[in-house]
Amino acid sequence: MASRIRRNDQVEVISGSNRGVRGEVREVNISENRAIVTGANFVKRHQKATGPQNPGGIIEREAPIDLSNLAVICKICESGVRVRFQLLEDGRKSRVCVKCGEVLD
Repeated sequence: MASRIRRNDQVEVISGSNRGVRGEVREVNISENRAIVTGANFVKRHQKATGPQNPGGIIEREAPIDLSNLAVICKICESGVRVRFQLLEDGRKSRVCVKCGEVLD
């Protein structure tokens, strides 16, 4: 199944406590319907020391966000937009911006 949000896409968080944050998608998990976005949804985790090079402590890292809370940023519209799939003239299936019709792939 093709996902509307893919790795390396620029996205904007459209709901939740991180609303308005923009970042790049680092990882997408289709089976769980979640994605990790750089700079959004930080959580604190307690980490045990695993040796002299890796001291323990409280670390911050990005947690996954549900795909329904993300919108792809169109380069032309410069805002979070909905995406639809469309067949191009050469027979390829591609993602297209709903607002302006720009091909996102």
